[in-house]
Amino acid sequence: MVPGLATALAAELVRRADQERSLMRQARDHPAGPWRDTLAACRAGNAEALGTIVRRHGWPTVDRVGAPASTAALMILLHAPDLSLQLSCRDLIAQAAADGRCPAVHHAYIADHCAVELGRPQFYGTRVDPVTLRPYPVRLSGTVDERRRDVGLGPLDEQLRLLRDDA
Repeated sequence: MVPGLATALAAELVRRADQERSLMRQARDHPAGPWRDTLAACRAGNAEALGTIVRRHGWPTVDRVGAPASTAALMILLHAPDLSLQLSCRDLIAQAAADGRCPAVHHAYIADHCAVELGRPQFYGTRVDPVTLRPYPVRLSGTVDERRRDVGLGPLDEQLRLLRDDA
């Protein structure tokens, strides 16, 4: 990838993720306002832009666009209203993580997200029901902390305790 293009893509991804984060705060702080529709439109536009980037250049890995932009791309993907995009990118992220071009934890998040969306047990326990603050079903739950450690995540009980403390 041409360095100037990589810089432009990185800036675009970070800008889009920051805009969505700002709209998420507005929607949370003002539930009666128009923010939810604005947030949905933002997420749809971000998904479309990310899909175009991925089709033209592949997944935006750390070695191509830097860590902040690669993480921004993951955040955009996780909130995208397009499961087919998420599934195709999940496979690209898996390969990039295996090759060391993006953090393994990125694959953990998108793999769990896709599993939950498909009604299957997740593997790393990264998805939590927002109502109960309990993880969605986890495959082979007795060894989840080993898998989490392998990708740089702390123990599941610790994550859940922190989540509940913040609630």
